[in-house]
Amino acid sequence: MNKCSAFKAVASALVGIASLTASTAIASAGTPKDTLVVAAHIGDIRTLDPAESFEISSSDLINNVYDKLVGFDPHDLAGGIVPGLAESWEFSEDGRTITFKIRDGVTFSSGNPVTAFDAEYSLRRAVYLNKTPSFILRQFGFNEENAGERIVAVDGRTLKITTDRKYAGTFVLNCLTATVGAVVDSELVKQNEVDGDWGNNWLKTNSAGSGAYSLRNWRANESYSLKANEEYWRVAPEISNVFVQHTPESATQRLLLAQGDVDVARNLTPADIEAIEENADLSVSTDLRGRLMYLGLNQNIEPLNNPKVVEAIKYLVDYSKITESVLRGQFTPHQAFLPKTYLGAIDDSPYSFDIEKAKALLSEAGYEDGFETEILVRNAQDRMQVAQVLQNTLAQAGIKAEVEVSASQQELAKYRSRGHEIYLGVWGPDYPDPNTNAGTFALNPDNSDDADFKTLAWRNAWEVPASISKKVLAAAEENDPEARTELYQEAQRDFQETAPFAIMFQQTEKTGIRAEVKGLVTGSAVSYVYYWTVSK
Repeated sequence: MNKCSAFKAVASALVGIASLTASTAIASAGTPKDTLVVAAHIGDIRTLDPAESFEISSSDLINNVYDKLVGFDPHDLAGGIVPGLAESWEFSEDGRTITFKIRDGVTFSSGNPVTAFDAEYSLRRAVYLNKTPSFILRQFGFNEENAGERIVAVDGRTLKITTDRKYAGTFVLNCLTATVGAVVDSELVKQNEVDGDWGNNWLKTNSAGSGAYSLRNWRANESYSLKANEEYWRVAPEISNVFVQHTPESATQRLLLAQGDVDVARNLTPADIEAIEENADLSVSTDLRGRLMYLGLNQNIEPLNNPKVVEAIKYLVDYSKITESVLRGQFTPHQAFLPKTYLGAIDDSPYSFDIEKAKALLSEAGYEDGFETEILVRNAQDRMQVAQVLQNTLAQAGIKAEVEVSASQQELAKYRSRGHEIYLGVWGPDYPDPNTNAGTFALNPDNSDDADFKTLAWRNAWEVPASISKKVLAAAEENDPEARTELYQEAQRDFQETAPFAIMFQQTEKTGIRAEVKGLVTGSAVSYVYYWTVSK
């Protein structure tokens, strides 16, 4: 989409919203007080069904359209789990069964009451459909054969779920805050089922939630709009309409924001952020996200499987230069596999840019003259720039690295088949619990090529030491927060010493906002954007 078409699309959308809200004509500079207009890159949306959706942009939408049993307080995201549709819960003595008491008096956007039977239907539905995010529930032993017995509504206000074994209570609850844990209006979805599809085809483009908003429309690669649920059980949203326009170009987002045609710009480059900071009518919100940029070294490839070589490469990352001159505020140095703000996260940074130390390690490994290798990277501007800096610093120690740039599908296919040498990528947590990253960076139960369980450790052919794996597995079961924290911290420090990964940076998301917009919460590292907290 070029700049002209982006302006026309937003203007057209505003006119449409104005007619829906009986507003007067809208000038090009300014949006209605009851309407939030957002420019963002939303081309990743493939489906709006919470049992299938696994993209960031659709998760933003779903977070406002659906409620879950439990969630987070957007005003205190670091405060941990809070009640959602479940006003309370209890764990059985053996730690396997959780009994939820469903909040009374809550209704879906359709007007249907929210009951425990809707929650039962929603969780069973996610398991039975077995779409990509279903693993978040299936990891607790739920499957097609037992979901009917282990996910049960005792009555309209009581839901019981029973896992296959004892897990940390916070682990299970954190997973229920994920998109796949959204509770759908079972009566409405059943009315739209076709050939036993659990309403999946209908929910791809419709909504059936009890959230602060409901879907007005979605046009793939163009836009979506939401209308407020005035009877929302938490609070009646001040913003009646939300319109999100697909605007992939950062410069176009900035111009629309500066002219007042949009209220929020979500995907701005460092240069555009700097321009916004000079405008008194605009502000920049900074939010620490959970995404990590890292290097993965394939342990099937010599000499990358030499521990001294692995350590040398970690000393050849110019952490400061990359964050200051390339990423420029969009990532911050971070060297542990748990993002900051997660339970058990550590701030340890054992590696710094040190060419002489790296050369000494390469000499000890028998590669004093260096070697040739290849860096696989996606064709994203920031990643390609980081790869170029790495190429230069590796060369200073004699390592000649060719940068292979590929489109995302080709890049992921090669990485997932262990066809890379050095991989430069970004990993985002699948759910807000430390197990999400610990289980993929530090577990690899079967290192064979045809393994069923293919973690990031597997992709890099790393046979994880038992000392690390045992701590990760024990942490998934530990209910004492202090003991669980200690296990994750020990596992990360062992990982930093031995793993063929160089965790480098954690994402810092910067959002451009009009001065009149107040209360926008983009979700930090554990959640997604909240629109019902916004006022103008």
